Amino acid sequence: MKDIYVRDLKPNQIITSSFLVHSKELRFRKTGEGYLAMALADKTGEVEAKMWEDVEQVHSTFAQDDFVKIKAAVQLYRNRPQLTVYKLRRLEDQEVDLADFFLRSARDPDGMWQELGQVVEGIQNPWLKTLLNKILSEPDVRERLPVAPAAKSLHHAFQGGLLEHILSLCRLCRLVVQNYNGLDLDLLLTGAVLHDIGKIHELSYARSFNYTTEGQLLGHMILELEIVHRAVTEIPDFPRPWQTLVEHLIISHHGEYEFGSPKLPMFPEALLLHYLDNMDSKIQGMQALLHREPAPDGEWVGFVPSLGRPLLNLQKYLQDSSPESPEPDSNTPGLPAEAETGVREE
Repeated sequence: MKDIYVRDLKPNQIITSSFLVHSKELRFRKTGEGYLAMALADKTGEVEAKMWEDVEQVHSTFAQDDFVKIKAAVQLYRNRPQLTVYKLRRLEDQEVDLADFFLRSARDPDGMWQELGQVVEGIQNPWLKTLLNKILSEPDVRERLPVAPAAKSLHHAFQGGLLEHILSLCRLCRLVVQNYNGLDLDLLLTGAVLHDIGKIHELSYARSFNYTTEGQLLGHMILELEIVHRAVTEIPDFPRPWQTLVEHLIISHHGEYEFGSPKLPMFPEALLLHYLDNMDSKIQGMQALLHREPAPDGEWVGFVPSLGRPLLNLQKYLQDSSPESPEPDSNTPGLPAEAETGVREE
């Protein structure tokens, strides 16, 4: 187990520890001298790092997705820790414990897969149920979905995050449809299961999370349409209207043109899927940031570009600002005896 994780970094420390290289870039100062700009990570987060000396000797000895051991000074830059690296060497996989570096869902992958199977089993529409069973039985889907992240960094950005996000959406769908009449739960659940499934091919996640070539060129929605089209061609007489509805759920779930949605949601289930997806991703992303990011002034996490705002640590705020709870005053009227003790006095 590592001695120092990203979450443990404090200003003015000198540390020696191992990290996974998420990114590495050779840059040049105005003087023409080169330096290394890196993003180093473990399972608790990511930290920026700069190496100013011995760059020519070190640069060719390691690459992105390698493990490295470094000696570095911790400084505070824009209210975030940053490392100045003095020494660096590449590590072999057998020199590290992989569990120290890869953030995984707290949930068991097999348990999540079984829950997904129960979701599909509960769908009454025979066409949608057949479609989902066909897609989920594909070997690459069965292999990739339990370990894929839901995003590179914004939300559910950990191994198993995509399946965890899908199941969270399914639970939300079941809850919300109880509040409205006339919604098709089977259609909504189908959209929840398929809306991001293309990310198993859009993202690479064997080490650091990044975009594949087809992910960069096509994006997950196009990849999802390909998955649906391939499955539909293998289901005799699959109704075109149901295919169109499923495809609309996929291409409209981002909700707005400015967020990359080719179409706006045009029926209630599509609109609801967009809002539930947006809510689940934003809440999980916010909770993860509050858990991971340091709050230099105790109560606030600095401005978060992806959310367009700073974040308040509610527990810290209440802890720091709440007065001590007063001791009960025996002379002050209170609750009846039976309410205080839970026992009625006869």
